[in-house]
Amino acid sequence: MTPQPNADFMIRGYKNTFWCQVPASFSVEPRLSATAEEEAYRHLQRALRLGRYKPGDRLIPEEIAAEIGMSRMPVREAFRRLASDGLVVLRPNRGCVVAGLTVDELYEIFEIRSVLEGLAVRLAMPRIDEEALEEFENLLDRMERAGQSGSSDWVIRHQEFHGRICALSRRPKLIHQVSALHVVIEPYMRIWFDDADKPLSAREEHAAVIAALRSGDARHAEEVMRDHILGTAPMLAEFVSASR
Repeated sequence: MTPQPNADFMIRGYKNTFWCQVPASFSVEPRLSATAEEEAYRHLQRALRLGRYKPGDRLIPEEIAAEIGMSRMPVREAFRRLASDGLVVLRPNRGCVVAGLTVDELYEIFEIRSVLEGLAVRLAMPRIDEEALEEFENLLDRMERAGQSGSSDWVIRHQEFHGRICALSRRPKLIHQVSALHVVIEPYMRIWFDDADKPLSAREEHAAVIAALRSGDARHAEEVMRDHILGTAPMLAEFVSASR
């Protein structure tokens, strides 16, 4: 199947205007309609990311097809895509089951994220100017307002902050990989948000990332981003362990 186009994000204020494809999985906003399979995939991915289905839940293709208003075949094809994303598991006797992460798998995801997003920061540094830094500050303000209001939009704003930095790397494949990792951990981030005070400390952590970007030292900024991501893993893992 031909991949569907992702949402474009235009980076202004540099020597040349650059259109970078930012995977729509960094956002839960709806995109334009496409094939039935793509529609089913988006519907289920959104439901999984928002925590509508829990780890271990069985997804019934007939029920989902009726809910969306289509035949079972596109839904079954969407299951295969979701399985390749690591969001569901296809089992011979149980069908499609929502995947869950072990603590070790959670740590692994954050370890991979730290390396990839650190690389993205290093690659982005030549294109980070005052306009970009101002945008990051505005995104951080939006994240903080969402946290203070108790809105789960904090998770979306958090992804947006990281996504904008990654977009400046101008590496579509790298951006796609980072986006996929955010998708896998999003349900856990949302549950964590509802029970923890993470947003209260997030301002300081992300402000440190912006300060590192402002320094102009690419290696330092890479290290700060990696430390920021790795520092989140133990807190989220502790919460996940305690909630099981």
